[in-house]
Amino acid sequence: MSGSASPDGRWSIGELAEQAGVTVKTVRFYSDRGLLPEAARSAGGHRRYGPEALDRLRLIRSLRTLDLPLPQVDRILAQEDAAGATDALEDAVAGQLRALGTQLSALRWREAALRLLHDCTPEERADRLRLIGAVPLPPTTDALARFWRRVLPARLPARLLSTLLEAAVPQPPADPTPSQVLTFARLRAVATDPRVRDIDIRRLAARTSDGACRPAVLYEGLVEACALASADVRAQRPPHAGEALDCFVGAHAGLRDTRDTPAFRRQLSAQLGLLAHPLIDRYWHLAGELPSAARQPTIGAMDDWLRAALDAQVT
Repeated sequence: MSGSASPDGRWSIGELAEQAGVTVKTVRFYSDRGLLPEAARSAGGHRRYGPEALDRLRLIRSLRTLDLPLPQVDRILAQEDAAGATDALEDAVAGQLRALGTQLSALRWREAALRLLHDCTPEERADRLRLIGAVPLPPTTDALARFWRRVLPARLPARLLSTLLEAAVPQPPADPTPSQVLTFARLRAVATDPRVRDIDIRRLAARTSDGACRPAVLYEGLVEACALASADVRAQRPPHAGEALDCFVGAHAGLRDTRDTPAFRRQLSAQLGLLAHPLIDRYWHLAGELPSAARQPTIGAMDDWLRAALDAQVT
């Protein structure tokens, strides 16, 4: 503790402010909120503070320097001598770190977006401004998740739907380049395109001869087939027959409650060729340009590989 108190070991509000390097107004503010302990009152009714007030004031200043809001400072001080004091401070610091991370992410995206606009031609600027202006800061994947919830068959089991969304929805880069900002903005534009209502991917969940409809059977199998094909796709090996293709065809056969035969494979190859949709193709193309695709191929890339393997086998 720097400086000395008066002979009675107490300071006036002005002396405490001087010791702490703050204004009298600041001391009075914290005092009025009950954050500073008063040792006594003078005969004239003026506040007098002991050494513990200086320690408390310095702690408050440290907490406020970390930009902790006053309600959190109140809670930390209230629990300072209790068993939960450490937890209160840890929770407050963790919350600030999360908030700061969000702010930094927004700033990085804003900087990359500004560079994107700065470096483009005047003819490109209006379109790019429209695209990036539609992306919230920091960017979220909400629109992409809604896109797939709208496109995928209804009544999929929650666990399966979660697996599909995790694989289909790429996370925005934490520190994007201008081109990645543009790619993500274009991806979001695809996901919010009004034409999405015309996508009929649900035709994959065709009904069997007995009228049953088992989309979960199909998508469980497709998830497994993609997992088996991922190493080949990542290594850029040519499409070929094997366990991944057998699993892929088996998923479609299981959906229709039929056997995997050469005739079925020829029929499936023709049917799958009719299901292509430009928005879906565009989505996977853009998703493949984001950093996450370098770690794990997109479902679209693996599906293309599996379809190509099927086409090569039946032709």
